[in-house]
Amino acid sequence: MRGEPSAKAQALAAQVERDGGTTLALYQEPLGDHWQIFCLLPRERVEASPYQRDLSPTHVKRLTETIKRLDRFVDPIVVISPKPGVYWTPNGNHRRAVLDKLRVEWVPAILVVEPEMVFEVLPLNVEKAHNLKEKSLEVIRMYRALAKDEPASTEERWQPQFESAHFITLGLLYEENKRFAGGAFAPILRRVDKFLKLTLSKGLEERRERAALVREADAALGEVVAKIKKRGINHPYVKNYVLARTTPLTRARKTLPPFEQTFKKLRANLEAFDVSRVRYDEIQRSAIMAIPSGE
Repeated sequence: MRGEPSAKAQALAAQVERDGGTTLALYQEPLGDHWQIFCLLPRERVEASPYQRDLSPTHVKRLTETIKRLDRFVDPIVVISPKPGVYWTPNGNHRRAVLDKLRVEWVPAILVVEPEMVFEVLPLNVEKAHNLKEKSLEVIRMYRALAKDEPASTEERWQPQFESAHFITLGLLYEENKRFAGGAFAPILRRVDKFLKLTLSKGLEERRERAALVREADAALGEVVAKIKKRGINHPYVKNYVLARTTPLTRARKTLPPFEQTFKKLRANLEAFDVSRVRYDEIQRSAIMAIPSGE
């Protein structure tokens, strides 16, 4: 430590004690010398932040079995405190759920002094790798919270936290339909969906319009897939195959069309798609070629 702990750190350490926890240490983390608190918190006071992805029951089960086998808990979770008596974990929710499941009395935690850091810590949540749906839902939840707390800020301001603009649009689509074929549309969205210069409050309206365009294209895609299945061709890669052949984007294009133009053209291409020329072996070959190499 260099000098006395900050006033905010000391006040938060005292809050931990009032909340029934135990402050084990106040220390400066080694990179930026920011004050943090290592503490034991009552299990019932620790909960998930409202912005992150949902729990994976499979991962919780696997973690529970491993921790029971080790008979010890060695990996403290990260928490922030939005108000006295409440501690949110933006990184460690699966571990928190295991402790809850095992009815452990105390949760070992690293308490970050600045509560606004909740949005900065979320991208570090790699306890279980995100799939596309989980990441998109996490981002749209962050977006809504920031639009409420920081309405004048722009999407561009939060690029590091959102990581990619297409997660925002996909988040809206997954909120409405958890079974949305995000993986099929992601390659197109990733290329044309960019961060907006609009404020978050206005940007959310634009995002809803973009999601509606994607939803219309998805409806047209569903009709094409239904016609292909009627011909007796049923393959899990069929949506990706059709989109690859109807996308208005090509690898050779240096200048990409705007979002709205892209999805209106995609919808038109889907509506004009000739299903009579589709062959199962072509879909199968495309699927094999799309599998990334082990390297």
